[in-house]
Amino acid sequence: GNNPSPGAPLRLAYTTDSYVVTPIFFPGGGIGRLAVCGTVNDLAVGGARPLYLTCGMILEEGLPLETLRRAVASMAEAAGDADVRVVTGDTKVVPRGAADKLFINTTGLGLVPAGLSLGAGNLRPGDRILVSGHLGDHGITVLAARGELDFETGLRSDCRPLHRLTASMLAACPAIRAMRDVTRGGLAAVLNEFASASGVRIGIDERALPIRPEVRGAAELLGLDVLYLACEGALAAAVPGADADAVLEAMRGDPAGAHATLIGEVTDEPEGVVMRTAFGSSRMVDMLIGEQLPRIC
Repeated sequence: GNNPSPGAPLRLAYTTDSYVVTPIFFPGGGIGRLAVCGTVNDLAVGGARPLYLTCGMILEEGLPLETLRRAVASMAEAAGDADVRVVTGDTKVVPRGAADKLFINTTGLGLVPAGLSLGAGNLRPGDRILVSGHLGDHGITVLAARGELDFETGLRSDCRPLHRLTASMLAACPAIRAMRDVTRGGLAAVLNEFASASGVRIGIDERALPIRPEVRGAAELLGLDVLYLACEGALAAAVPGADADAVLEAMRGDPAGAHATLIGEVTDEPEGVVMRTAFGSSRMVDMLIGEQLPRIC
């Protein structure tokens, strides 16, 4: 459970991730900002306060120095936004063609408050499912930046740190069951992880999903399902039903949670994720086999 026990020690949290987005820069972000925010958010949704990052860069021979400077400057800016310090790093140059421009790995270190225990296996029937913001913005923005859309979307990636949002949520309800940032695999991957780990059914309402009309339209045009599109500044959380309103209020008080929405609930029916569609029918939301979009984060 999440009830602090007297004298319980702080715990260290570690996470590591590698970033390989194409193109390197896109509206609202780029590989440097992505590397910082992605790792900070992995710590934050585990209940940790992010503190330090390491940075490893793989550079393709011939990468313009200005491109590297731009990526490093964006990392520095993002680290300031995220209240973390990049404390050590490494660079390696590989022959032309052995890597695609620039790959970044970041490892994050943070502290988890005493007694806090978030986990995908904690869900219980009666819990509510909340999302903090619009779905699919990052995925469609990156596709548009690749020139795969024949029209301008005006969209920007939602790439941002979520540590202040998660801290506000936990202050409102220390008994939050689980949180995950919605990245690779989209909301569908997060909810299936929750359902499988807890042995529960999660029911969501398509009409409640916060999706911008331009994201929905672009996804339909490309034959993509927004439920599987990556975000880089949104999270999903499972909270006890009695605390859902308080957590929603806390989320909406933070800029990163301004569009927070209740999208569904947990039941004791057979395990899985089921969506009630806008037409009133129901369909299973399965895990995606493979990646819907490669090189996106």
